[in-house]
Amino acid sequence: MTREEVAAVIKKHILDNLEDLGENDINTAKSMKDFGANSLDIIEVVSCSMRELKIKIPRAELADIITIDQLTDKFMEHIT
Repeated sequence: MTREEVAAVIKKHILDNLEDLGENDINTAKSMKDFGANSLDIIEVVSCSMRELKIKIPRAELADIITIDQLTDKFMEHIT
């Protein structure tokens, strides 16, 4: 799976969970909070994305992630 495919999965779940946001509005260099996501929204996006990608990442590894790009990179580390 390519980095672009992983990013597309994350973006899809961001769009599913955040209102008033279009695909062109998402800048992956920003955090989900920049788009109005609260902590529950972020957990939902991360959980759904991991489920779809069939990966599991310990919470401790996710603690320092801020941007969507960083989340994509972390997911790529766990994709076989």
